[in-house]
Amino acid sequence: GIPGAISPSTGLVKNANTVCLIGQAFQQDLEDILNCNVRIANDADCFVLSEAIDGSGQGARSVFGVIIGTGCGGGLVINQQLVGGPNAICGEWGHNPLPWAEDNELLLPCYCGKQGCIETFLSGPGFTQHANKLAGEDKSMNSAKGWHERLLNKDPQAILAFDRYTRQLAKALASVINIVDPEVIVLGGGMSNIDFIYQKTAEILPEYIFSDQVLTKLVKAQHGDSSGVRGAAFLAQ
Repeated sequence: GIPGAISPSTGLVKNANTVCLIGQAFQQDLEDILNCNVRIANDADCFVLSEAIDGSGQGARSVFGVIIGTGCGGGLVINQQLVGGPNAICGEWGHNPLPWAEDNELLLPCYCGKQGCIETFLSGPGFTQHANKLAGEDKSMNSAKGWHERLLNKDPQAILAFDRYTRQLAKALASVINIVDPEVIVLGGGMSNIDFIYQKTAEILPEYIFSDQVLTKLVKAQHGDSSGVRGAAFLAQ
């Protein structure tokens, strides 16, 4: 499981936020060194495959998996089968613009070359930058973990930052639900460990989803940081 994907046209890595991989024949290099066939998929695809087979999405016909960590990836599994596509980008919701953006929302540059991608709002580093801008330099933190600690201590600035984050997360997930309508959305990555976001985001979702009810379940990954590795192993099946 790797960030980004193998380009179907060139066989080289593309779209990786570990930018040193971009343009490299990573799969071929591994196969040459190991002298065997190597299966490679996007790390978020591996994550959702694991959770759909025997994790928090087990038993659901459709599962969308979301990584909100150092980056913001996604993947889709239907009937326990990973969904691909001709461009090898299925689930790359993090590089769409944040829907229903507000005038006061700062558009940060993304490594992909655009501004205001969902990743720049919902990844751990993206959240931290926005929270620091909101709080001011004298109250800034070095990481999302620091902001979470302040949230647990009921710091007003942290509550405001996470209230805004959950609304942004709800907007971004609503655009996925309006298109795919999955039974389950599983969250993984560092930001997914913040329990506050689950109930709060679920409360906001109905404001943005084109339906009279929202039955999609929003859940935390059962296998945590191990899901990507487990999903990569499932690729061999």
